[in-house]
Amino acid sequence: MEEKTESKKSVRKRADEIKPFRCKNLIAVLENPTDVKNIGTVIRNVNALGVEKVYVVDPRRSLPDDWQDLRDRKSVSKTSVSAVKWTFVRRFDSTDECFDHLEKKGFTSIVTSPHVKGKASIFLHEGDYTAHTKLAVWFGSEAIGISDLAVQRSAMCVSIPMFGMIESLNLGTSSGIVLYEVAKQRREYQSKYRWRNQRGERSTPLPTVISPEAEIAS
Repeated sequence: MEEKTESKKSVRKRADEIKPFRCKNLIAVLENPTDVKNIGTVIRNVNALGVEKVYVVDPRRSLPDDWQDLRDRKSVSKTSVSAVKWTFVRRFDSTDECFDHLEKKGFTSIVTSPHVKGKASIFLHEGDYTAHTKLAVWFGSEAIGISDLAVQRSAMCVSIPMFGMIESLNLGTSSGIVLYEVAKQRREYQSKYRWRNQRGERSTPLPTVISPEAEIAS
């Protein structure tokens, strides 16, 4: 009983420590992922990098609608290293349904692709990911990439520069790289300003990283 109490205290302590570092109004969207294990990997990346939510466009209904059921799925829980327990995940039946929901909530979407997709297209390091108060970052299927529909409904296309014979990365790797840059920029912004449009500048910027000495809950 005493160990459980201490464990709960550790979890609560960690939750309090990470709260100021979470990137509010930042959502990672997976469009029609073909491998459930990759969903778990992205959820792990999202949680570790302080991204707020994960949306999954899942027309094959490979995931349950109920979050509690999703937490109990070993295929997702194992690959996410239990991050699904601490991450908000919501599924949608179609790309249009997800975009409709995001736009209703005031989110701007950007898509990721290793190739130019006919939109305003930039390399990852060229982007300003603090320009929009609410931002959704879309990642395409492992098999066919991002859909033309998602490209059409997004604001721009972002790519990771490639320098090898292979011109793409797997979903877990690409989502980690992209979300690290996006979250880093937004955390730096949050550290300087209380509100959007560079208003409410803080006299002393908030820290953007957690001290290595901070205790990490198991």
